[in-house]
Amino acid sequence: MSEPTSPESPEFAQSPAAPGPLGTADATRMALAAARALCATQQIPTACLLMVATPIGNLADVGLRTLALLQRCDVVAAEDTRAAQRLLRAWGLELPLLRADRHREQAAAQQVLQHLQAGRRVAFVSDAGTPAIRDPGAALARAARAAGHAVLALPGPSAVTTALSACGLELDEGYVFAGYVPATQGQRADFYTRQLGSPRAVVCFETPHRIHASLLALAELAPRRRLVLAKELTKQFETFVDGSPEDLLAWLDADPHRAQGEFVLILEPAPADATGTLPEQALQWALRLARELPASRACAVVAEMTGADRRALYRWLLEQPGRGDAQEPAPRDGNEP
Repeated sequence: MSEPTSPESPEFAQSPAAPGPLGTADATRMALAAARALCATQQIPTACLLMVATPIGNLADVGLRTLALLQRCDVVAAEDTRAAQRLLRAWGLELPLLRADRHREQAAAQQVLQHLQAGRRVAFVSDAGTPAIRDPGAALARAARAAGHAVLALPGPSAVTTALSACGLELDEGYVFAGYVPATQGQRADFYTRQLGSPRAVVCFETPHRIHASLLALAELAPRRRLVLAKELTKQFETFVDGSPEDLLAWLDADPHRAQGEFVLILEPAPADATGTLPEQALQWALRLARELPASRACAVVAEMTGADRRALYRWLLEQPGRGDAQEPAPRDGNEP
């Protein structure tokens, strides 16, 4: 989930280093001095790669420990050097920058290794959020570890956990982060078909120009499933909306400006009584095959492959929203469904 904050945005205009009526610049200097003191005894090896989480919208969300340790780095590898420059300058930091976006991550890894071999500390930042969480960074960490260098993480903002903490959904069984929803209609339907059987909350990212199509797909596949839509997290127009897919579509359509920005979409876990003791994989396969085969035949195939109870699977499948073959005869005990 990443959208760099532009210099014209309210977050940038109110950046912590800008002088204000209450002495913001002085308070910033005091905070940074305190952070440096607290981190002074922490042993950060030379030839170390630091994976640094950065704000997902509001520049004030950067951690004080992050700022203190960035001052001890020699170079910053960045997914987006412009976004990194804005963050560093907002806090009065000046460091050399190295471009390390997804298109040149392998080449950047070699440059990072050269710095590490020379005994330099390197920080890696994605354009927003935690590196390597649906962002570049994994290749750099893997290469550094393989070469015997220390790789440490500086925790901080994440769109995933930020959205989950305020969504109000049941998370006792954990959650699944599924990344970005696929772009095409068929891939999107397959994606949601797989995720809707999960007994855990599913978190995914969606773009402004595809959010409407995503909600339409969910309205067809699971019209009664509860969703939470988080928009523009930590920014001026941060919004949480929850309800059925139709509820969210109605909210979105009520104002064209609501489709602007970045979205985190969270799917409520599948009801416990819907999955019972049936394997999650069996449920996902049954949903997918039932798009191409009669329900009874789809369940027979899945039961043969997974060992799941065919009748229980069939009953569960016919209870799913949007099943048009609910009048199909139940499968018999013979070889044919």
